[in-house]
Amino acid sequence: MCLAVPGKILSIKDPAEADDPPLFRMGRVDFGGIVKEIALGFVPEARVGDYVIAHVGFAIGRLDECEAARIFSYLRQMDPLREIQGGAP
Repeated sequence: MCLAVPGKILSIKDPAEADDPPLFRMGRVDFGGIVKEIALGFVPEARVGDYVIAHVGFAIGRLDECEAARIFSYLRQMDPLREIQGGAP
């Protein structure tokens, strides 16, 4: 099973301005408070402020803000930390 997570693009690096240009266009993306740099090569239309769905460091699609909010809500309902914490609230 694979998990893809929504995030909001905070900034995009212009490969033309890089000393050592990356293979893909890269962006800083906020995943509910965790900011990571991911590849945006599969979503060339993505812009700062857009929401993307990401898997293993690659944005694989765009989605609207409502859909991103719905996915974040589902993830909170799953409460993945509960299992790690041994069932404690």
